[in-house]
Amino acid sequence: MNEKIFFISDIHFGLLSREEEIKRERLFVRFLQFAGKEAKALYILGDLFDYWFEYNRVIQKGFFRTLTAMQDLAEQGVEIHYLIGNHDFLHKDFFEKEIGAVLYKDPISVELNGKKFFLGHGDGLVKNDLGYKILKKVLRSKITQKLYSLLHPDLGIWLASSTSKSSRDYTGKKNYGEIDGLFEAAAEKIDEGYDYVLFGHSHNRKFKKYKNGIYINLGTWLEQPCYGKFEGSSFEIIDWN
Repeated sequence: MNEKIFFISDIHFGLLSREEEIKRERLFVRFLQFAGKEAKALYILGDLFDYWFEYNRVIQKGFFRTLTAMQDLAEQGVEIHYLIGNHDFLHKDFFEKEIGAVLYKDPISVELNGKKFFLGHGDGLVKNDLGYKILKKVLRSKITQKLYSLLHPDLGIWLASSTSKSSRDYTGKKNYGEIDGLFEAAAEKIDEGYDYVLFGHSHNRKFKKYKNGIYINLGTWLEQPCYGKFEGSSFEIIDWN
């Protein structure tokens, strides 16, 4: 039986002013309610939040409606698969225990409706970005995160927010050359036999056929809210207004 599978990426909640975020959250909650009626599964390909640091007993303030809507979605029986990105990777167990989502720290391979998918946020996959790959290992080290958790939550979350904005400024100005590194990474996976390769991260929406496969980048909700829908053997990117 072919089911509808939804995909989203790079919402970046917490980046804009509170007034703008209220509007965006309402739009996103309506999407989750829609997904609850239509989808068998929802795959979040990273950077749902612009920053996220989770303490053992503290959850950062804001976006309560998003969290409860995700919990409602899971309780309706929709699978939520959350591939953490480079901005929202500091998770513990809140999303798994309280919401019912499945968290992934690395890209995954999954078969959907008889097709082979490779799914990831996309960070760390560009060949000429050695500096970020080293930084990623440091930031995701359990020792680093343990030491960071000793900070008071007000300070820790403020630092996470500030660092996230600095990281985005750096990524936005960095010149990776004329070659699309994420497409190169996707092409390698398609050569390995994958039918679809999905990333986010770059904020550049793509739907590009390559040999017997397709590379898809879902762009960002900061520019145009959208979602990917895979039904039967057909994939499409749909604007969500």
